[in-house]
Amino acid sequence: MKKLIAGFVFGVGLTAMAHGAGDPEAGKQNAAACQACHGQGGAKPIMGSYPKIAGLGERYMYDQLVAIQENSRVIPEMTGQLDGKSKQDLQDLAAYFASQDMGVSQADPELVEKGAAVYRGGNMASGVPACAGCHNPQGKGNAPAGYPHLGGQNAEYLVKQLNAYREGTRTSGSNAAIMMDVASRLTDAEIEAVASYISGLN
Repeated sequence: MKKLIAGFVFGVGLTAMAHGAGDPEAGKQNAAACQACHGQGGAKPIMGSYPKIAGLGERYMYDQLVAIQENSRVIPEMTGQLDGKSKQDLQDLAAYFASQDMGVSQADPELVEKGAAVYRGGNMASGVPACAGCHNPQGKGNAPAGYPHLGGQNAEYLVKQLNAYREGTRTSGSNAAIMMDVASRLTDAEIEAVASYISGLN
């Protein structure tokens, strides 16, 4: 009987870990300040250069919140926004926004073909890997690995981040080195096209 109970508790523990450690309802109570810039549910930012934070994935979102709070990822607009919040508060916020739907933006029809080629196939000549390899063919990301959901993200924001990786101004996080290497091999035209394509990816 003890083994059975232990097995059940262990199983529940694994299930809880698989779904993240945050409480979406608790996160919702603290999300009002975030929504002032990122929109209702984090899905409609007030500026194209701000990210949609809905549906990014709990692990990725939590890691970014911690990095911002600890100033290893410096975002001037976020200065002071996370002061006084516990790690559990951040986990709850991450869980809440992960439970929201990002929605889809509109890709530029003229850039779709080029953007799709980069996203799905990379560029063998310059050593650019396919974005889909980590971020999923539909742009849904890989939540357990901490690779964010990208499909539907604002193109302007994506361009800004790819340039930041390429210029070495975004260096925080366990996957930053991967993205810095990838971005360093992308041309301006490829960045513009793939960002546009991703924004309309569902």
